[in-house]
Amino acid sequence: MRKYLYLIILSLSLVSCYTYQVKKTVDTATDNKQESKNNVALANTTSVQAESIKAKSQSQNLNLQQTPAPVNIQEKLAPNKNVKIDVDGRTYKVIVDRWENDSLVAHPVRDREKVLKFHKNQINAEKIAEKRFSQPIADIITVVAYAGIGFGIWSLLQ
Repeated sequence: MRKYLYLIILSLSLVSCYTYQVKKTVDTATDNKQESKNNVALANTTSVQAESIKAKSQSQNLNLQQTPAPVNIQEKLAPNKNVKIDVDGRTYKVIVDRWENDSLVAHPVRDREKVLKFHKNQINAEKIAEKRFSQPIADIITVVAYAGIGFGIWSLLQ
């Protein structure tokens, strides 16, 4: 019984409510589809206008789908942010110190003395994950803690 209690306490002490999450970008393709629908509805008054607007909206949709939104790495990696970055296939959990021209100067999360430098072309911009509070994990930990307390009280009463 005691070893299970120690195991539960140990596992709960190792769990963190903070996780690294990639920020989701705003999808502009859905907005453009709605605009093109509005344009088509207005253009139904004359057939000549309808054909020209449909052709323009289709070419605009193709251009938007082919070119992804530009990601500015320097804005994502602001000083004092705790992030997880992918550099040349390796993953680093770092705290950003500063930018020196095109190079990121950072230190690992658990080692303030070590200095890491990465060029902005080495960093994979799509895999930059910020450390954030995770509400679902916090809820799970709370439920497990309450269940453990209830089990402890029940076992004392038996």
